[in-house]
Amino acid sequence: MIKIKPDLLSGGILKPLLMFATPMLLSSIFQNLYSTADMVIVGHYLGEASLAAIGSSAIVFEFLVGFAIGVGSGFGIVVARSYGKGDSELLKRAVAGSIMLGMILIAFISITAGLLLMPILRLLDIPEAIINDAYTYIFPLIAFAAMPFLYNLCAGLLRAVGNSFVPMLFLIFSSILNIILNILFVVVFHMGIRGIAMGTVTTQGISVILCVIYIIKKCPDLVPKKEHFRFDAALYKELITQGISMACMMSIVTVGSILLQRAINGLGTYVIAGHIAARRLYSFFVMPIVAIALSMSTFVSQNKGADRPDRILKAVRYGNLIAVSWGLSISLVVLLFASPLISALTGSSESVVIENGSRYLRINAPFFMLLGFVLNFRFALQGIGSKVIPVVSSVIELVGKTVFAFMVIPNLGYFGVIISEPIIWLIMYVQLMISFYRNPYINPRFGGRLQQD
Repeated sequence: MIKIKPDLLSGGILKPLLMFATPMLLSSIFQNLYSTADMVIVGHYLGEASLAAIGSSAIVFEFLVGFAIGVGSGFGIVVARSYGKGDSELLKRAVAGSIMLGMILIAFISITAGLLLMPILRLLDIPEAIINDAYTYIFPLIAFAAMPFLYNLCAGLLRAVGNSFVPMLFLIFSSILNIILNILFVVVFHMGIRGIAMGTVTTQGISVILCVIYIIKKCPDLVPKKEHFRFDAALYKELITQGISMACMMSIVTVGSILLQRAINGLGTYVIAGHIAARRLYSFFVMPIVAIALSMSTFVSQNKGADRPDRILKAVRYGNLIAVSWGLSISLVVLLFASPLISALTGSSESVVIENGSRYLRINAPFFMLLGFVLNFRFALQGIGSKVIPVVSSVIELVGKTVFAFMVIPNLGYFGVIISEPIIWLIMYVQLMISFYRNPYINPRFGGRLQQD
């Protein structure tokens, strides 16, 4: 079996968890940097209408990417357990099954979304003035949705065996290339909003090629042979249930965000522009707690394979302490610098854009620690093998966002958008915290370690 550092199966917990999470954090930073660069280029060179077109429709692509990441993460959980057991043949069969099932699922979703794209955009209540630009931006991303799936699958396989460093290197390279291509397509070739989409598609494809080459050359234990593609009912059932569970969790969350985005789109172009800038900064600010939570999934999966519930409990406690520390720190940063950051990102001097975006961040930042708890418990439960409870938490989020989208925001306006997620996070935290500490594998008093939901 391949041996990767940091070792998540023995010795200390906090140090290897942080070592594993750090490349994932840096990957997220660079991924968000090139997404932010997209927004800055659009805001400064194409104007607020184009920025609103991207902001109002990007949730459709996020849905597909969320589904792809969910499937890949679910498969990665099974792969990580195989690695934790030390079974090289099972590891290769799990990789083969992940490739077969993943391509079938993402092809179905991508084709369906492409055929229904314009009705979906109209369902989002995107203003007529920007809906054609929104379609122009989103269609190429959907047509090549296999690219982010394949990249996330390759990266997920490497992370499942403890290697989070190499995916980071590929992502840094593609992030820099994406910025260069976007400037080239928009500023030099004057391709408009389509140039942003084409730059993204091109860099994702290059990332996939680099990851595949690396795995073939450097990680032979992750390269299945012909015999490993033979159908294995038990393994494929575990892969598909774990993959669909994670995908449903991610997709349900995104559906709720789509409903919320629809309500935001009805508030006008300037509100959309301010919100998309605030959400971009939000993405940066929560990256450390997201990286820890994603690391938790691999850590828990490997230690579940090695049957070490004691290490799982300690890891979750460390993750929650990190969430508290980061939440307090970022709240101070937001309090001091929210307005100039919103202004710099949007290139706008409109008070509605800056004030709404700043207010969103200042109210939400103190609750980021609560989001950290939610993510830590959710991914730990997934790593243990719990498939139903994390999906239930996503359903809670969907119901909450639906209530806010159709009942609260029409009455409270953008303030309803601002308070929606902190309230929903609190409810989810209670459900997930109770479920984690009552899980039979973690607490044998509730049924014994062999039981799963």
